[in-house]
Amino acid sequence: MILWFLKDRKFYVKEAVKKLTKAIKWRKDFNVAELTEEAVKDVAQTGKAYVHDFLDIYGRPVLMVVASKHFPEAQDPKDDERLCVFLVEKALSMLPTGKEQMVVIVDLRGFGTENADLKYLTFLFDVFYYYYPKRLGEVLFVDAPFVFKPIWQIAKPLLKSYASLVRFCSAEEVRKEYFTDKNLPPNFRD
Repeated sequence: MILWFLKDRKFYVKEAVKKLTKAIKWRKDFNVAELTEEAVKDVAQTGKAYVHDFLDIYGRPVLMVVASKHFPEAQDPKDDERLCVFLVEKALSMLPTGKEQMVVIVDLRGFGTENADLKYLTFLFDVFYYYYPKRLGEVLFVDAPFVFKPIWQIAKPLLKSYASLVRFCSAEEVRKEYFTDKNLPPNFRD
């Protein structure tokens, strides 16, 4: 964990210690160590997000988000945040030796304005920026509909340097460039 923060701060020890101290305090306050499958069961059953059982072809754990199943008005935002952190922790626990990053795939097929949640998107990227630095390798926005474009224009500046990790692509590109037929996530099978 110390190495992540040192790399993130370009080995400037004072800044790395400051950021690491903040992360340790957040982990304690957020009760990260107490997050379990049971603790997030209700919100996980929505199917809005999960960790895929297989790594992508680059050897990275895959955190899947099905945006059309996210309804901000129907769920307590704190439950969504706990699910997010639980899934990040689960994905990181799957990292093979020598790998340090995961990929997040946001399936935007069927996404509508009722699924938009700028506050949650900001939380997600803040979590990676402040508490899991250098752990996010890529974010794929898959088949983004026209209605998503203005939301992205608002969100992009809030995401700081993580905006450069975002790639807009099609479901077909995900199938061909990130998986084999054997390890394809269920929502990308024909």
